Amino acid sequence: MKIAFATEENKGIESMLAYHFGRCPYYVFVDVSGGEVKNTETKENPFFNSHEPGVAPKFIANEKAEIIIAGGMGPRAIEWFKNLGVKAITTRPRKIKDILQDYFDGNL
Repeated sequence: MKIAFATEENKGIESMLAYHFGRCPYYVFVDVSGGEVKNTETKENPFFNSHEPGVAPKFIANEKAEIIIAGGMGPRAIEWFKNLGVKAITTRPRKIKDILQDYFDGNL
């Protein structure tokens, strides 16, 4: 499974989660299986400076992410993700590795 994280930094799973998914500078994509991280990839947000409704959710879905995690997102974005088959999760910003542990432990 691939999980996308909206991040403030380009530090892989050491990155801090961004407060807003669409206005973050980076997305970190993490492939997980059996409660373990198998691969990570960081991509710059191509819509960082300006974006239209739906373009960032389509970008995340096109990257084959099944889940997007961010500090926050609006109801229209959540609806876009739902329609694209991507589960949207919001949580308090902290390091991705800590959020992953919470996810693996069933605490998100």
